[in-house]
Amino acid sequence: MSTTTDIETLVRSRLRALRQSLNLSLDELASRAGVSASTISRVETGNRTISLDVLVPLASALQIDLDTLFEAGHDEDVVIRPTAQYGMGHTTWRLSRPTSPMMLLRMHMEPGSRRPEQRVHPGHDWFYVLDGRVRLYLGDRTIDVETGEAAEFATMTPHALEALDGPADLMMVFSHEAQRAHADTLSTEP
Repeated sequence: MSTTTDIETLVRSRLRALRQSLNLSLDELASRAGVSASTISRVETGNRTISLDVLVPLASALQIDLDTLFEAGHDEDVVIRPTAQYGMGHTTWRLSRPTSPMMLLRMHMEPGSRRPEQRVHPGHDWFYVLDGRVRLYLGDRTIDVETGEAAEFATMTPHALEALDGPADLMMVFSHEAQRAHADTLSTEP
């Protein structure tokens, strides 16, 4: 098989898989993209040539960019080897690739000497307490989160975290928007 055929096969299968993972029928995707359902079906099955006049509106309707659609995944090394990052009284290990749509972190926190300053930024945060206790300041609320519990919140509400009564270990997930705000608080200096 030629490289062009391999890429076309990859694009066709990704289009179908994305449409199905979003639970979109051919008609629903056609409505979103402004392309006929029969055209989408023919593209997915290989009965129509792949062209930009169809791919651009399909990619837009599926909320992906063309680079992602054509990316020839290199999954040879799927193991992530995290390194410690130090900042703002905690140590983090990034458990996702920089190109991942979500940022996954493991965090170790030590209790601070003063209440942390609340921040606001676009996005969504989620965390799970692996060990210890964490206090979440969320707007005017103070919420204690115990080992084995999780919290999820929109980050446009002022928020901050601190370890209580000793060290705490967490798993954290940040949405794409929140990722940028959290990435700038980390450094490699202890």
